[in-house]
Amino acid sequence: MNGIAYYNSPLKDVFKQLECTDKGLSSEEVAKRLEKYGRNQIQEEKRTPWWKELLSQFNSPVIWVLLGAVLVSIFVGEIIDAIVVGVILVLNALLGFYQDYRAEEAIAALKKMASLKAVVIRDGVEKKIDASELVPGDIIVLDTGEKVPADSRIIQAMSLETQEAALTGESTPVYKEAKEIDKEVNIGDRHNMIFSSTIITKGHGKALVCGTGMSTEIGKIAHMIQSTETEDTPLQKQLANLGKWLGLMVLAICISVFLVGIVMHQGGILELFIIAVALAVAAIPEGLPAVVTISLSIGVQRMVKRNALMRHLPSVETLGCTTVICTDKTGTLTRNEMTVKRLFINWKDVKVDGAGYKPEGGFSEDKKELELLLKIGALNNDAKLDRESWSVIGDPTEGCLITSALKAGLDKDALDEKYPRIDEIPFDSSRKRMSTVHEIDGKKLVYVKGAADLLLKQCGRVIVNGKLKVLTQKDKEIIQKKCDEFAGEALRVLGFAYKELAKDEKKDDFEDDLVFVGLQAMIDPPREEVKGAIEKCKEAGIKVVMITGDFKITAEAIAKELGIKGKSMTGEELEKVSAEELAKIVNDISIYARVNPEQKMKIVMALKSQGHVVAMTGDGVNDAPAIKGADIGISMGITGTDVAKEASEMILTDDNFTSIVNAVEEGRGIYDNIRKFVNYLLSCNMAEVLVIFIASLIGLPLPLIAVQVLWMNLVTDGLPAVAIGVDPVSSFVMKREPRKVEDRIMSKSTFMNMFILGAMMCIATLGIYYLNLPASESDTTGLMTARTMAFTTIVMLEMAALYMIRSVYHTKAFSNKYLTLAVLSSIALQMIVIYTPLNRFFKTIPLGVMQWAYIGIVVAVVFVLGMFAAKAVRRMSHEVY
Repeated sequence: MNGIAYYNSPLKDVFKQLECTDKGLSSEEVAKRLEKYGRNQIQEEKRTPWWKELLSQFNSPVIWVLLGAVLVSIFVGEIIDAIVVGVILVLNALLGFYQDYRAEEAIAALKKMASLKAVVIRDGVEKKIDASELVPGDIIVLDTGEKVPADSRIIQAMSLETQEAALTGESTPVYKEAKEIDKEVNIGDRHNMIFSSTIITKGHGKALVCGTGMSTEIGKIAHMIQSTETEDTPLQKQLANLGKWLGLMVLAICISVFLVGIVMHQGGILELFIIAVALAVAAIPEGLPAVVTISLSIGVQRMVKRNALMRHLPSVETLGCTTVICTDKTGTLTRNEMTVKRLFINWKDVKVDGAGYKPEGGFSEDKKELELLLKIGALNNDAKLDRESWSVIGDPTEGCLITSALKAGLDKDALDEKYPRIDEIPFDSSRKRMSTVHEIDGKKLVYVKGAADLLLKQCGRVIVNGKLKVLTQKDKEIIQKKCDEFAGEALRVLGFAYKELAKDEKKDDFEDDLVFVGLQAMIDPPREEVKGAIEKCKEAGIKVVMITGDFKITAEAIAKELGIKGKSMTGEELEKVSAEELAKIVNDISIYARVNPEQKMKIVMALKSQGHVVAMTGDGVNDAPAIKGADIGISMGITGTDVAKEASEMILTDDNFTSIVNAVEEGRGIYDNIRKFVNYLLSCNMAEVLVIFIASLIGLPLPLIAVQVLWMNLVTDGLPAVAIGVDPVSSFVMKREPRKVEDRIMSKSTFMNMFILGAMMCIATLGIYYLNLPASESDTTGLMTARTMAFTTIVMLEMAALYMIRSVYHTKAFSNKYLTLAVLSSIALQMIVIYTPLNRFFKTIPLGVMQWAYIGIVVAVVFVLGMFAAKAVRRMSHEVY
């Protein structure tokens, strides 16, 4: 993309250089340019080669010691033992490599799903695409709140401002315009350019893409703005610390086993050394953080299928603690399919037929009388209708105004062409109105639409049947009463006004002394599934708070229909109370009406001051502080701005409240699965360590040899443990109170369960081993039989432990097909090392039917006692699963 400087060349030369027009590119041309320029992406650091990833699995001091022991075994002639230990170590490394690879792939998939979108003109029509598909020569459509996807020359701007701090460090917004610059200036003064990764804070327009990917200014300094965090989550750090603590304890026990074994003459020094190290390898839970990543990543992918995209893995941990969900009404609790149902004009209440965005239906009055009202709604409008699917591109409220005009034969496209917009004052959440200026019949007229109550304050006259008259206080009361009537029917009301601008009238005065025209009232019906989701929240101990810009009476009507109970407060009332006063009453309020986005932060802080974990939804630029300030910030995937999305932890791909509840449910399920895994892994590790440690203390021959210990690590810590990560969410998970943020993964009950289950498995294994020990130590076959019994018993107990632990969390026994397959595979592998020629490497012998019967009875007894103990612990600890 060498050639002219795009910012200080005439626009026609830029189009010529990029071989394009202001009509955009064709799909065929885009394909060629993607091939030529590559995707619009910042190049990331090269991924570590797979072979280095694999070798890193051996990067552990304990593994190094064991590899050293393997070499010593080869040196002293114990070739078979060395080979078996070596093969198991390689299998363990492959499993660890697979886990890490899967976690990286899952995180990469998250990055892709959270990628930036752009509205572009392709083949003559506007369409939303992944920003990575942009090429030089594309025409992009810009709007407030979006992140700029590529370096571009502005070709059309209306009150356009950008925040360029990401690039220049300049904190104040920069005004942008389409004018030409005829000299060299630095980046901060290129006011006819917008730059990749900066934010549009105001206005809208169109621009010509000049630089993509590494050719952008941000690309030149290789600064990756749009990224998904991959640092360890708090839970991973907690588990890593737990692992280190357990590791030190296990190492101390392993050293004790080695020293006691030498004193008690339980084997040769090399044999005892290898089993001590093997025990350390099997018992130190080095894989805990990795399995947490996998569980989180798999859970997050499952959330995506339920229309909730988590942008950061740590947020999943917080989801299960959510106690309050603050949600917008429009589009989240409702369908976001607005339809104008009533008009108020010339002091008449006009009914409108039809539903949705297709212009079917008519009016109860002559449409000629309605023309001015409908024309203002169509021209003071940034939305577009897709006339193939009859869906809206842009704001749904504006979309239904286009439809109501179409029903009277007023086509927005034709009106725009006949009366082009020559100036505007964009919508502002504090003013709650938008104004556009058009030249009509040689006059400059300003058309205004906005919240009726605030708009009335700007009006001094009213037009009735084509005649102007003074708007009296009584008139205003009649109009306000009509607004309240519409609102009581759950209709959203917008007021419309206009005035003729005087010559050289200042922009600050455009909205003064307006002529009131009328009202359009529209409905956005509640989503059918939301009522059930709110009921589920009540059962789960989660309070639902509705925040809306609509009238109080409308908000209360919708809340009643959806089952949201509690007091209501308006934004005006909210403004009058202090933060301290709000904190005292915030638990009683469930409905906030006529609230500005800026006031959301006050609500968030009041709730947090009462110890709540708050989820907050939003879609606009002004929602970003509240989204960022909440514990879980939630943005809208369809209507949300890029600013809101970047501030959020979660994006709703369908803008539906039910998806928030589904995400909380999944978040609780993920945390449960991690707790199951930790409980299972530590119980099994504890049992293995205790069996060998206690046997060495009481002078018994060691019940397990090194290769058997390492094999159990592969069989139990491998397939079944990973499969727990995809356990389905229990139906009970949303019938309990939220988990407290300060709760640790190793809670009192988890620790007690781990200790009791580990001890029971140890006692059962040592019992069956002791009962099968031969009378004479010289009976090697008898000793092998006893060890095979102990080895098989502890493996089968560990398989049973899976189901014991899962039952505590109300998980159905065979609800996870992957776990069932993993358990069957582990049992099959155990059979292979007993009944095939491999048994000579594992020092095992085939077991008979009666021996299996003994093992089965022991496993059944431990299972029953374990279930009883788990329930007792749950009752004693008062913990709810």
